[in-house]
Amino acid sequence: MNEWLWRGIAAGVGAYGVALGGVFAGQRHLMYFPDSQCPAPGESGVPEMAEVTLETDDGLALLAWHRPPARDALPTLVYFHGNAGHIGMRADKVRPFLDAGFGVLLTTWRGYSGNPGKPSEDGLYRDGRAARDYLLEVGFAASNIVLYGESLGTGVAVQLASEQAPAALVLEAPYNSIADVAQARIPLLPVKPLVLDRFDSQAKIASVAAPLLIVHGARDGTIPVRFGKKLFAAASEPKQMQIYPEAGHNDLHEHGMGRLTLDFLKQSIPTT
Repeated sequence: MNEWLWRGIAAGVGAYGVALGGVFAGQRHLMYFPDSQCPAPGESGVPEMAEVTLETDDGLALLAWHRPPARDALPTLVYFHGNAGHIGMRADKVRPFLDAGFGVLLTTWRGYSGNPGKPSEDGLYRDGRAARDYLLEVGFAASNIVLYGESLGTGVAVQLASEQAPAALVLEAPYNSIADVAQARIPLLPVKPLVLDRFDSQAKIASVAAPLLIVHGARDGTIPVRFGKKLFAAASEPKQMQIYPEAGHNDLHEHGMGRLTLDFLKQSIPTT
């Protein structure tokens, strides 16, 4: 083997290592896209919601928006949003539940919407627990709380549901694990074992003792529907999955997810 060939191989291996190291070092910048904007509820079209503060167990004070249910028998839905944007960008998604009289706690993560801290898997679990604990502290029963996760937020919703059974669990465009999605998105590099924030929902979903609804778009290019199907297959009954053939990742509500979710909750929770 001549010298030039050896040099070529060495250069290729070096470039491969640099690429892999770059992905590892910058993975959280590739995963979380926080927006620091912090609009008021009225500016986002939900004037009936009020700003509240959630206290995490590691000392952060986080913004959330809350409106109690119109009557005590109705559940409160805790909304965990995805990896990009700010709290006001999900106001339209909670509108159907507000209009139906449900309570809604719309949360946002550390590092998002003007909140302190930096996002990570452990940090987001702490943020989710702070939301659940807030509702428990002000008098809501765990059995009357619905956990709703969107995209990245589905991993937090599954984690909390595995710790304490909610009234129901709703997952919008979920994944079985972030590590599997990352490997599919970067197939030429062995990134799966290097993912720090793995959000392994598939390992937890079978232990969730609550009615489950998964909704996915067949044209989802961000989290392909096969990952949602894997999660659904691992889940325990009772469970439902709706795949919209023409939907992508961010337009499920345009295809009727709001109405579908309301119907599911009315069927799954006797008091609705």
